[in-house]
Amino acid sequence: MEIYLICLAVAVVGGLMMSRLTKLVNLPAVTAYLVAGLLLGPYCFGALNIPGFGFNSLEQVESLSIITQTALGFIAFTIGNEFRLHQLKSMGARAIVVGIVQAVMATLLVDVVLICLHLAFPEILSIPAAITLGAIASATAPAATLMVVRQYKADGPLTRLLLLVVAIDDAVGLVLFSVSFGIANALENGSINVIGVVVEPILEIVLSLALGTVIGLLLNAVEQFFHSRSKRMAISVAFVMLAVGLSSLEFEVGTVHLGFSLLLVCMMTGTIFCNICKTSEELMARVEGWTVPLNILFFVISGAELDLKILSNPMTLVIGVIYIIARSAGKYLGSYASCKATHCSDSITKHLGITLLPQAGVALGMALTATNLQDGAIVRNVVLFGVLVYELIGPTLTKHSLLLAGEIKPESKTNARTLNTPKPPVNIQ
Repeated sequence: MEIYLICLAVAVVGGLMMSRLTKLVNLPAVTAYLVAGLLLGPYCFGALNIPGFGFNSLEQVESLSIITQTALGFIAFTIGNEFRLHQLKSMGARAIVVGIVQAVMATLLVDVVLICLHLAFPEILSIPAAITLGAIASATAPAATLMVVRQYKADGPLTRLLLLVVAIDDAVGLVLFSVSFGIANALENGSINVIGVVVEPILEIVLSLALGTVIGLLLNAVEQFFHSRSKRMAISVAFVMLAVGLSSLEFEVGTVHLGFSLLLVCMMTGTIFCNICKTSEELMARVEGWTVPLNILFFVISGAELDLKILSNPMTLVIGVIYIIARSAGKYLGSYASCKATHCSDSITKHLGITLLPQAGVALGMALTATNLQDGAIVRNVVLFGVLVYELIGPTLTKHSLLLAGEIKPESKTNARTLNTPKPPVNIQ
């Protein structure tokens, strides 16, 4: 236990110290935390096997999944705060169209490019693996996006639409992956499982939204018994943890395997709560402050999880570069076309696609499921390589796009270590 506590302390301090270095070159703090994770991971300082100094193995990193899952739950809960009724009325339909089109376009473009690669070099990549990679390409990481928005206090039409699209992307990606993975299995096994392809993903979305609704209503009801800010914040934290725990449950009903999406459950909890609680804005702000160390740990651990051994395989790098180019083009073209069709402003149309490039946890979860394929190892390694690249450059590209759109204000030069003493009165005589 003491070794894990020392590791976590070193991870937080290391991430914060790295953020001071990256600030000198104007990189987002998210990138600093990921780089700190890489350095503290099992392929750098962790390989020294000094107890408490870094993560000595991938197994040790994976054992901390409760922290990353909890952090992801709070991130999703915060994104749910964006689904306020007044925002949904103004841009809800637009967000749905953009969210669906950009995900589908990324999937189709990666499918086409990788299937062509298979036709040219059949021994490199199978069609089931190509189709599965296409579905994984639809996933966008909400965590990195939200952290960039928070750090630079970005606000405006592009930022608000971006957060809505990222939230919708999870549900769309879930359906696309279930259908594509079902088709891939059918190509390998000669039969298609309709329940797994159609019924289970739809039920997962419905059950996740229903569970999130119930937890959001309960949170609002219980929160009203308390009046102090600290206790109300503690109740909010407890219910997000409850949502994360319940979303991990899986069960069988006959031949149907049922489960929940952590992101959808926590997003729906935040959405319901923020629309029925009059003081939700203040509570959300306090919860965000409480979760700062947790979010740092999330990205440092995510950086430590990145498997650098994949860089030694030239074939993985070749397929990975093709995957990254095709996915990036699909995301950008899909968002550009859908923004044009829904009459978004030129600023949103030009810059939204770039902000949708980050990819992490959801894609890695899909890749883990895909290891059941005959070429599952290739799929996993290509996704790992893509995540490595996207997580390191994605936050910077998101920041740059929001900056060009005019939605990031110049950073304040105030210093929290300086006492806020009142200025002496000016003598006007």
